[in-house]
Parts: sequence; C-alpha cells; structure tokens
Amino acid sequence: MAFGPFCLNPRERSLTRAGERIEIGGRSLDLLTALVEQPGKVLSKRELLQRVWPDVIVEDGSLRFHMVGLRRALGDGEGGARYIATQVGVGYAFVAPVQSLRSPPVAEPAAASEIEHVGKPVNLPPRLSKLIGREPDLALLEARIVETPLFTILGSGGVGKTSLAIEVGHRLVDRFEGQVVFVDFGMLENPALVPSMIAGAMGIGVLSEDPLAVILGHLRDLSFLLVLDNCEHIIEPAARIIERIIDECPGVRVLATSREPLRIRDEHIHRLHALDYPEDSARLSREELLAYSAVQLFWERASAADSSMVFDAEAARLIGDMCQRLDGMALPIELAAVRVATHGISATAHQLGERFSLSWSGLRTAQPRQQTLQAMLDWSHDLLSPVERLVLARLSVFVGPFSIDASLAVVGDGDLGSDVVVAALDALVAKSLVTPNRARNGTYRLLEMTRAYAREKLSSQGSEAVAAVARRHAAYYLSELEAIPEEGENALEDMAPLRQQLGNIRGALAWSFGDDGDSAMAVRFAAASAPVFLNLSHLIECRGWCAQALGQIEDSGRGTATELELQGALGLSLMFTRGNSHAAGAALDRALEIATLLEDRWNELRMLGRLHIFHERIGDYAIAVEHAERAVRVAEHIGEPEAFGIAYSLSGISQHLAGDQARARRELELSLANSPPSQRSRTIHYGFDHRNRSGIALARALWLSGHPDDARRVVERTVAEAERLDHPVTHCIALIWSLTVHLWDEDFASADTALAAFAACAHANALGPYIAAAVGFHGELAIERGATGEAIDALEESLSRMRDARYELQTTLFSLALARALTLDGRFDEARAVVDTTMAGCRLNGELFAMPELMRIKAEILHGAHGDRAASEALLREARDLARAQSAQAWDLRAATALADLLLQDGRQDEARSLLADLIATFPSSERSPGLMRAQALLTSANGIS
Repeated sequence: MAFGPFCLNPRERSLTRAGERIEIGGRSLDLLTALVEQPGKVLSKRELLQRVWPDVIVEDGSLRFHMVGLRRALGDGEGGARYIATQVGVGYAFVAPVQSLRSPPVAEPAAASEIEHVGKPVNLPPRLSKLIGREPDLALLEARIVETPLFTILGSGGVGKTSLAIEVGHRLVDRFEGQVVFVDFGMLENPALVPSMIAGAMGIGVLSEDPLAVILGHLRDLSFLLVLDNCEHIIEPAARIIERIIDECPGVRVLATSREPLRIRDEHIHRLHALDYPEDSARLSREELLAYSAVQLFWERASAADSSMVFDAEAARLIGDMCQRLDGMALPIELAAVRVATHGISATAHQLGERFSLSWSGLRTAQPRQQTLQAMLDWSHDLLSPVERLVLARLSVFVGPFSIDASLAVVGDGDLGSDVVVAALDALVAKSLVTPNRARNGTYRLLEMTRAYAREKLSSQGSEAVAAVARRHAAYYLSELEAIPEEGENALEDMAPLRQQLGNIRGALAWSFGDDGDSAMAVRFAAASAPVFLNLSHLIECRGWCAQALGQIEDSGRGTATELELQGALGLSLMFTRGNSHAAGAALDRALEIATLLEDRWNELRMLGRLHIFHERIGDYAIAVEHAERAVRVAEHIGEPEAFGIAYSLSGISQHLAGDQARARRELELSLANSPPSQRSRTIHYGFDHRNRSGIALARALWLSGHPDDARRVVERTVAEAERLDHPVTHCIALIWSLTVHLWDEDFASADTALAAFAACAHANALGPYIAAAVGFHGELAIERGATGEAIDALEESLSRMRDARYELQTTLFSLALARALTLDGRFDEARAVVDTTMAGCRLNGELFAMPELMRIKAEILHGAHGDRAASEALLREARDLARAQSAQAWDLRAATALADLLLQDGRQDEARSLLADLIATFPSSERSPGLMRAQALLTSANGIS
C-alpha cells in the first residue's frame, strides 16, 4: 500500500520512503497497518488497543505514546502533509490517500441474477446503478435472510431502507429461483386491504372473504421471498399477516422495511444507520472527505445533475458540512445534491445552514428523523416557485402512479394552464420531488414523505381548495373508467395498468362517498369501478362499494343502467364471497328487473346467466329451468350467435340436470357451435365462462349417453381451456364436473390428479364450498380403496359444510356415495334413509339425472338388508325404464347388469342371458368402459351355466 512518498508492506512488516527503509517499532507498525487498511474511518481507541495489544492490558497513554512516534516517523505536519487525524475522545483515522500496489482486479462477469432472470416476472423495482455505503448491510442480509423467517430493516424515512431492500431482493433472485415479490404499502391508505395488496403484487386473484387464506394457499409449499416496503403506517395488520405467513409457510422469507419494529415472533431486526459523514470537515482534505460514503453519495448525485461542476477542496468541505447537518440520511442528501446543480454549492450550503441551524435542536422532542425530513422538505419547498409549490400541493391527491394526462386534468384549472403545469412538473422531476417511472409508460409518483408533506400544504389552502382538487381527481378517473366499455371487449384483458391505478380509484371513491364528497358522482363511480374490481378478483371491495352506492342512490338513479350494474355486481360478489345468500339472489333479481324495464336484451341475458347458476347452486332447479327457457327467448330476440351460445348453455345444463340427456347433448352442442372462443374479459363480464360450462356439462351428458370415449376427450380439452383462462371459479367448475366423469368411468388415477388440482385451486383462492366438495371427493375415492369408515366421515362432513353454504349442486352425488359406503359397511337402515331422503329431494326440486342410479343403489340395499329380491327386481326394472327415458344408457347398463345378476341368482339363466346380450349389442364396439366389461363378463359366466 502506498501513500505520499511511503510504501507499506504488511506481509514483510516494512515501511519504505523512496526505496529507503524507515525504522519504526513493531507496535507503531501494527498501528499504521490497522489505520491504513481502513483509510478515512475513525478507529476507536479500544479497537486499536485490541488490534495492537490483544493479549495484554495497557493504558491509553501507551497508545498516545506510540501514535506520537508514528507521526514523527511519517513527518506528519511537516510541509502541510497530513496522515493521521485525531477525533477527540473517540480515536484516530488515516486521512491520506491510499493506493493498493496489487495488480488491478480482472473485471468480474455480470451477476447470475442479471443474466438468468432477465425477463422473468420478478416485480422488483429497478435497482440503483450503485448503492453507496451499504456493502456491509448487503453482505449481512444476503447471507442471513435465506435462513431467517423475518428480517426487518429498521430506520427512519429517508435513510435508504427501500433502496437496500430492493438491492437485497435483486441479489437473492437466484436463491429463490425467481420467486421474489415486492409490495409497496406506501400507496395503501386502508389497513384492511393489506392482504389484498399482497395478493395483487403476487398476481393472484382473491375471490373470497379471506384474502389471507388465498395468500397462504399459494405460499404454503413454496420457497419465496416477500419484500414488504413501508410497513410503519399499517404496522398492526402487517404484523399479524406476516406472523401467519412465517408460521404456516416454512419456505417463505420476509424482508420488511419499517420505522418501528413489528414486534412479532422470529423477527430479526437490522438497524439501518445513516451513511458515514465527517464530524469536522474543515480539518480534512478533499480526498479524505471523499472517503466518507455520505460525501460520495452527495457528489455522485450532484455531478450527475451538472457534469460541469467543480469538486475542489472548498466544495468538498461545504458538501461534508451539509452531509453532517443532514445527519448522513440518504434521501435528504440526494435532494440537496440536486438543488446544488441549480443553486450552486455555496448558496445551497448557506440556505441549508440557516434552515437547520434554527430548527434542529428545537425539533428533537418529537421523532427526530421524521422531523429532520420535515425540515428538509420545508427547505426544499422554499426553493420552489409559487407555481411549483401549487402544483406539488395538488399532485398530493394522487395515490401511487399518475400519468401526464392525469396531472393536467387534476392540477390544471382556469388559472393554471396546461403549459404551466407541464413546465412545473418537469421542474419538480428535476428537483427530485416527483419521481418518474419510465418503465411504466411514462408515469410519475410522489414519494411517501413528499406526498404527506404536500398534502399538508394543500390542506393549508383551505377546505374549498382541497375539495376542488379532489373533485377533479375523482372526475378524471370516473371518465377513464366510464370510457372502458367504449374501448371494446379487450379493454380489460391487460390487468397491469388497472392494478397500478387501484390507489387512485380507491382514493377517488373514498372522497366521493365522504362528508365533503359528491354522492351522485360516488354512485356513478362505484358502478364504473365494479368491472375493474371484478376483473382483479377484488370481490370484497366490489361488494362494499356497490352496497354503499345502492344505499345512497337517489330516486332519479333507480331503474337506470347504473343501478343495473351495481345490483348485478353486488349479487355476483355476494354469491362468491358470502355464499348463496338471499341478499345475493335479491340483488340479481333486481338487476334482471331493471334490464327488462330498459329493454336491454344483452344485460337481461347476462343477469339470467348469473341467476341460473345461483339457483342451481341452491338446488332450486325448477326456477333455473325457467331462467334458461327465458334466456332462449331473449337470444331469439337478439338474434346473434353469442346470445344463442349463452342461452343454449343454460338450457342444455338444465336439461342435463333434469335428466334429458339427448336434449342436453343437442343444446350443449348448439351452444358450443355458437359460442366465440373463451376470453378472460368475456368471462369476467358474464361472471363465469359459458362456453367452458357447456363443454364440461356436455362431457357428463356424453358419458351418461353411453359415449365414454367422447366424454374423456371433451373433459381433457375443456379443463385445459379453463386453466388457460386464469379464472379460478371457471377452473374449479371444470374440475368439479370432470371429477364426476372420472369417478363414473372408474378412472381413479385421473380422478386423483383432478382432485389434487381442484383442492389446490379451491384452497389457494379460499373458495369455501369447493373446499367442502374436495372433502367429499376424497370420501368417494376412499370407497374405492375399501376405507368405508374414512369415506363415511368425509362424505358426512362434506355434505354438512356444503349445506351450510347453501351449495346443493353436488349433494345428490355425494349422498349417493354415502349410501354406497354405508351399504358396504353393513349399515343398511342408515343407507336406505339416505337414499329415500335424497330421492324425495330430487323429485321435489327437479334434479332427476341421478334418479336411476339412486334406484339401483336402493335395490342393492333392499336385497342386502332383507333379501327382498322381488322388491329389488321391481326397482331395477323401474330404474331401467327411467334411464332409457332419459337416454342415460350408462345408468341403464348398470341397472341391467344388477338385474341380470339377480336373475342368475334366481336360476333364470335364459332371461339373464337375453337381457345382457340385447343390452351389449346396443353399445358401439369401439366403446370401452368398466361397466360394459362387467356386463360382458357376466354374460360369459351365464353362458357357461347349463
């Protein structure tokens, strides 16, 4: 290492000057080595004593004695040369420039994360080109986060917590295989939406009352890094959610930033201190000052803002003094550095000195670092022109990113023209009070602390000024939302721009519904925003705003398209978040009534579709059939293919459930022929995907009609299409109906696979009825494994939970399975009670498709319990008659095989052989199913009986 005319070789323990060896004592050489290894850093007396005298106890006097000798040997102070500086009461620092004499290092290749994860969907903000002064923090966090459930970077606003967290996230992208998500709570004002915001950043929809359950469902088995920024203003909900995540998701690591500890289990705190800054700049040289990280940051930012700036010794001292006055905090330093480019170093230092010398000590009674930022922002505000101050105050109404068009509409008024607003916005960007984000189509945003400060300035202008800005803000976003339908059916396909504007949409809604808001605008805003919340699967929010709007709607707004949209969205969101309640049905009924009064045929059809699935879910099949028949009439009036596709989907599904499989096949095939390709925006518009429901219902009708091969092909295609839609409800509908086909077909491997996907989707999205249904399917599979006790428990639990949720659509098949399990367990009386109750319910509500199979199971119970062959035979013949009337050849095959077996037991071989031969002949030779194979085996056995 070289400094001045000296060369120090620690390995050879030598100090030379111009090639001549300098004789100094060993202790002095050790002191010099320790200081030179960390130039510019003040080493405490204790550090130096431990380094030089590690095994003995010495007094401070010995350190001073050797330091005097070392300075004498170096010629410190001679001719102005300075090598060692003393910080009184603290320690010593080596202040001369140091140069390593080793060969320059070979440039290292780019980090793996910068190569391998280019283009991966990691949502981390861009990293700084150089994070100054944070290498020790980075090294610690990078090494320990992987093994630590929760690390909280603790520090005040402006110290650099976010920049550090972003850099750590980028460095750990490879360690978590790209599973890194950044959540900025700075744009969140409602603490209740913390879980929804996390889910949104993860890119997952929330379709239930419990968004946290959705998050846990997605994270439970993953290795994942969540970077949660700005937790301090939502500390309590954030703490509860983080604790749940680290308790239930062992592979998840959380890196949070906050101004106060979360104070939960397993929290490790990393306190982020200010950057190093000189205590006494007047005594240090330019090179010595530049060794401090705060000065480095200031100079880098200032020179970037003005490349012609001169950094001489006087400028370095002024910058060092400003860094000391700013307490080494990163953000105030950066803002001051940018001002230097405009006002010059001397003028900026003078203004800063005056401002902070007056306020520093008096503000320490409050939270010091917040007050430091407050003082910095006060000073920054004083440097603005009157127009820039006004524009900054008005920009504070934005929550999160905003566009140039939004700023012109909201900030400008009769006295402030567009040109003036644009010029002021450019000036605010140049002065780092507004942050541009070119990666998001030229949007801007205010940092959290700047926005809070600017809001105070806006409030000081009076309530009328605040209301005027808020009104323009709400009016702008209302016009943007109301324009979406005019942009065509693809307007809601891309969710990213909508998700970015949720903060502004929520803020505008909150003002509109507030005491100083505009109730008429609020009602329109709720209706216009409903498609956005539905698109993003924020059904709970959608439900809340729609209910609030309907509570305030004036008489003049009733019966309008606005009320129609509100009622329809309320009914749909209620149905999926609170179950199939009476309130959900009432809202959908009202929406249909309005569409009818307005003669709005498309919306009439849309609401009929929602009501159809609602009444199916509660088991009111007769009303569902009425809605389907009405939908056909509406479609005929509209006369367009898509309308017929919807109407015949509803009618075909109703006919399938009612037991007319031939008509069901015709209408479902007609629906598919008229339906356009599945598209997510269309799925959101209708509430579910009609084409997909038609496909999966057709698969069931095909299987029941005796075409299992065709049914399997349709199942495979339809489930794949549902998965591609990225709409959890549609995906679960496809999976739950496909499971019945796999179970009927006795393809238990495919059933296991489908059940795993169904349960994962239901749990991940907290869809309660589907979670209950998954339990029932586990019970059905347990029957096939011979675990009847396990099956009975699972089926009884599932049926109970589904009925509590008023979800009856799967209860008939689960009741049938429960009866089978009870019969196998020898509990015939209980089995018969289940069958009788189920059959009575089916006759009452019109769900007749499973009636032939229920009759077959009842015949089996009668024969097993009492040996009543006559009664069993009569039931089986009745089952066959009904199956043939329904075109349900698969049910006929099962009933006929059971009847033939009964006839053989009675010695009626000829009758059994004739029955089986005639039945088998009706099936195409290409079809293969376990039921057909059993019938053929029984016929072979019967032919062998003389």
